[in-house]
Amino acid sequence: MKLSIPLAALFFTLVFAAPVQAQAPVYVPASSPARVHALPTLREQAVEQQAWLEARLNRVLPTLMAEYGVDMWILSMREYAEDPVFWSITSPTTFAARRRSIYVMTLQPDGSVERLALGGSSQGGLFEAFRSSRPAPTQATSELAGNEQWRLLRELIEDRDPSNIALNIDAAWAFSDGLHAGEREALEEALGPYVDRVVREPRLALNYIALRLPEMMPRYRKIMETVHAVIAQAFSNAVITPGETTTEDVIWCMRQRVQELGYQVWFQPSVDVSRQGEGRISGDTVIQAGDLLWTDFGVVAMNLHTDTQHLGYVLKPGETQAPTGLQQCIADSNRMQELLLEEMEPGRTGNDILAATLARVSAEGITGTVYTHPIGDHGHGAGPLIGRWDGQEGVPIRGDEVLLASTWHSIELQATRNIPEWGDEPANCRQEEEAYLDADGERHWVYRRQTEFHLVW
Repeated sequence: MKLSIPLAALFFTLVFAAPVQAQAPVYVPASSPARVHALPTLREQAVEQQAWLEARLNRVLPTLMAEYGVDMWILSMREYAEDPVFWSITSPTTFAARRRSIYVMTLQPDGSVERLALGGSSQGGLFEAFRSSRPAPTQATSELAGNEQWRLLRELIEDRDPSNIALNIDAAWAFSDGLHAGEREALEEALGPYVDRVVREPRLALNYIALRLPEMMPRYRKIMETVHAVIAQAFSNAVITPGETTTEDVIWCMRQRVQELGYQVWFQPSVDVSRQGEGRISGDTVIQAGDLLWTDFGVVAMNLHTDTQHLGYVLKPGETQAPTGLQQCIADSNRMQELLLEEMEPGRTGNDILAATLARVSAEGITGTVYTHPIGDHGHGAGPLIGRWDGQEGVPIRGDEVLLASTWHSIELQATRNIPEWGDEPANCRQEEEAYLDADGERHWVYRRQTEFHLVW
């Protein structure tokens, strides 16, 4: 499944209907310490998130429905069995569907979208509660008389008479497959003769979730800087005493710090070491001088996800920096990041980008792998995969998706190099850093990337 081209209308909407300057890149020198940014009050966060939601529904949704020729889109779900799209169309004060929530979006002749709610809430006034204008039917006059919501849905559809109805059913993309099996059976029964108009358009859900607003970037950049600051503290003498501190100690220190800041994590952080003579050591271990440190750390704030991998080094007595071989390893990883970003042009598939990047990596004599993914409303976000750690030949279907402008990505990869100071034993420099494509498709780091080791002495 590939995205149709051209997308000029979509890009025009995203560029000219929003303050693009909010997404402008900011250069942050590596010598400048990362700062922790406290989140606003919960009430202030909700105001900011509600503004993002309104902009997405007003700007992104109509353009995508027109682009893919969808007349009506129905999202139907029950409490605790929410469609993945639910979290991208609901207010920050909504925490779950209620009993049964049905949202119906219908493309209008003027290009706008009518947004109706049958159950659930209006999401701060962004959906209109649908009310019947007909007399309540008796059981004899309607096969749906016993279920008010399904009766209202049929009435709504009959009144609007859409040429097609998109439902979220898809075998490849979880983001586009939110209609649960039992809910689908009940919905299709309620549709009656209109079930013949049902279409599957996975790109609608996928790209509605994937596309990012420029207004989100200032907040996301502060979240990313906070991530850098938390890792910098964790990989320092403020937390680590060589010979005493364990990797589990560092993990729980990071978790605790995130909790104190009002952030959350979306997976348990990982910390491990690579050590001369022992290779990579996973599981709880005491951190020693000479260890190469690594962490994988992802936080959530205001429904914005991060996914970051950084490297540290524990100095041996007499050392003032990491061994030259390890510095060359991180330089290889940085070079791979540059090559990947150069290949990440909108309109190319993830598999095309992967193949081109790996060819250039090999031509430069670097050994490594690429396994980059989108990020945003979800940690492993909607959009094309650019490799997997076990799929360097390409990823079927999910790697065939097209890269879009106005999207965010975790640039995840690793370089492997033999380290002379370790008797030519190999080391892996695994890095992951958030980057974004702006509305013009240009690539930038959200905050900055790691180019030097965090040092512990």
